[in-house]
Amino acid sequence: MAPRIPFFSSSFVHRRLKDSGPSLFFFVPTCLAFTTCVFIFFYISSTSNILSIHLNETRLHVRPPVQLSSISSPPSTFSSPVTIKIPHEQGQQLDAPRLHFSEPAQVLLGETTFYMLVNDSDSRGVLQEAANTSLPADQLAKATEASSLSTNDEDEAPDQEDQNDQLPEPEEIRQQGRREGNNVDEFDVFHDKALFQQEYKEMNKSLKIFVYPHKRNDPFANVLLPVNDEPGGNYASESYFKKALFKSHFITKNPLEADLFYLPFSIASLRHDKRVGVGGIQGFVRDYIRDISKNYPYWNRTGGADHFYVACHSVGRSAMEKATEVKLNAIQVVCSSSYFLPGYVAHKDASVPQIWPRKGNPPIRSPSKREKLAFYAGAMNSRVREFLVEVWKNDAEISVHRSRLKTPYSEALLGSKFCIHAKGFEVNTARIGDALYYGCVPVILADHYDLPFADIINWNSFSVVMSTVDIPILKKVLLQEINSSNYLKLQSNVMEVQKHFQWHDVPVDYDAFHMVMFELWLRRSHLSLAIN
Repeated sequence: MAPRIPFFSSSFVHRRLKDSGPSLFFFVPTCLAFTTCVFIFFYISSTSNILSIHLNETRLHVRPPVQLSSISSPPSTFSSPVTIKIPHEQGQQLDAPRLHFSEPAQVLLGETTFYMLVNDSDSRGVLQEAANTSLPADQLAKATEASSLSTNDEDEAPDQEDQNDQLPEPEEIRQQGRREGNNVDEFDVFHDKALFQQEYKEMNKSLKIFVYPHKRNDPFANVLLPVNDEPGGNYASESYFKKALFKSHFITKNPLEADLFYLPFSIASLRHDKRVGVGGIQGFVRDYIRDISKNYPYWNRTGGADHFYVACHSVGRSAMEKATEVKLNAIQVVCSSSYFLPGYVAHKDASVPQIWPRKGNPPIRSPSKREKLAFYAGAMNSRVREFLVEVWKNDAEISVHRSRLKTPYSEALLGSKFCIHAKGFEVNTARIGDALYYGCVPVILADHYDLPFADIINWNSFSVVMSTVDIPILKKVLLQEINSSNYLKLQSNVMEVQKHFQWHDVPVDYDAFHMVMFELWLRRSHLSLAIN
């Protein structure tokens, strides 16, 4: 039997290999492919340089940011900067320390110069010790970290338990705010009026915009240049802004002194242009960005971060789908400013009010002569509007209508205490502008709406912002939670903010044009690259 064992074993192995042949043909290549991927991954991770700084070519200059927590503004130029030398060889990875500077600092990284300004007065001593010395990066990190330990309580919120123990009473906060000159009253129109006025003055003096030039004989002059006719309709804000900008002192013909670059195409004009239409807008924008990036260096140096465009038509929300760098990098000044839309980036982008143009001064009617509690009329093009009308259609004090009125719209607005803005296809409509023009307190039923000029003005001081799920308790809120005294304050503030929601042929201080310019001023880039 012994001589047959090897034969049995070899037969068994042969049969197993024969049976498992197909699976081996699958398993072996899979293992080889996986191993190859692992080797490629390690090779790329060990040899790639994601952030490459070309020595002797690039200088990174960081301008002082707009100070929103203090009235005093930082210096506009760097004078006598403190210098820190960090030894660094080309190709060496640098773990940069977190530096807190109380004054402009110049950091030398090999041959490349970085100017930085971070407000932190407690790091001054560390910076002075390190000034004009050669200090390794790790030592510099330890020194600055030690100096910033005492200020961590200002940068980071305490534990919830400690927070609850230390919260002062609301009246104490209010009184302290008044002593310090801060605007903490819920009925103050501005978040900080003194700061706004100071920054507004600085904006008027120094903000410069470069507009990409186009001639009158350009085939798309109707899209790229201001319209000759008077802007009209629901989307007039887009045209009014362009006309006002071209007439303003903010324009510069020297792109080197520009803070921002204006992309002058009009989405509303492209929509009505038979050569383009709604279906061709995306391609037009893509080609336009390609052309300016080839013919000018300004888009490429920042990826479009210091560029902006203005659009009020709802088709503008999808106009950048073939030019994603515009959507992700540029400042989008749009009427359809919804947090819910993937194309809108809050704080990077800005909201412009949708305003139906009207001539002359707004009519005035005293609150005592406004007999109707609330008013709404409009097409049923959203569930919010349908729900609103369904709930309140038979109410005697809240007047809601499923379509436009046959009687004058202005009379209904003048005769109502509150005017309801309910979202339609978009979160924005001209109804907020209408309500403000006729002295009616807006009630805003539009979830995720990034309200116009919200960085500047306090919407709670002149409007009622409610969630759409609260429509069934709308009357209770307007009658019980807002007493007559509070209503008078709201209505008085409506009259105060009217000027901020009006366009003019020639720009007027604090009008809608200047408010949009201030939003751009707040978003201007503090980072400029000068490439030799």
